[in-house]
Amino acid sequence: MDTLVTTAPAPAPTAAPAALRRLYFVRFAFAAVWAALVFATADTLGPLSATLLVIYPLFDVACAVVDVRSAAEDGGPVRHLYLNIALSAAAAVGLAVAATSGIPAVLRVWGAWAVTAGLVQLVVGVARRRMGGQWAMIASGGISTLAGVSFAAQAGGADASLKTLAGYAFLGGVFFLVSALRLGRAAKGA
Repeated sequence: MDTLVTTAPAPAPTAAPAALRRLYFVRFAFAAVWAALVFATADTLGPLSATLLVIYPLFDVACAVVDVRSAAEDGGPVRHLYLNIALSAAAAVGLAVAATSGIPAVLRVWGAWAVTAGLVQLVVGVARRRMGGQWAMIASGGISTLAGVSFAAQAGGADASLKTLAGYAFLGGVFFLVSALRLGRAAKGA
């Protein structure tokens, strides 16, 4: 007697990891260019550096919106991404105001944003860990939280400088690059 064996079709690969990978590459490129521009203008808090400071969290808002759309289409977690959008929008407003008060005020606002956004990034990375390539996002979230505390501490010192923000952004970009590369490896291994 022949037994009929039926197999369920293999689940279709999701587009979310590929979209996230592209987004991470874009974030790396933006962070590298932004960091170079901030480093070149960091000696004073003028109109260009103030504009750059506000642009960074606005870019983060745009990236989070793209991320939400991709994750929602795939049924992934989006709640924390909405929180990230709100935090980054508030940071942009806060930085615009702080830029009128000087570098210490900017470092305090940036520090608060780095702490809160870092915690959100940590939670999102943990929620996405099965997707692969998220250990760098988890590490980045933890480092961002610690860096935020150091920015607030630096704001009270005589060595307050925007150059530390350039280094922070570049390192964050490197973490996005590593995650993008790891997502590519995870997709090939699947």
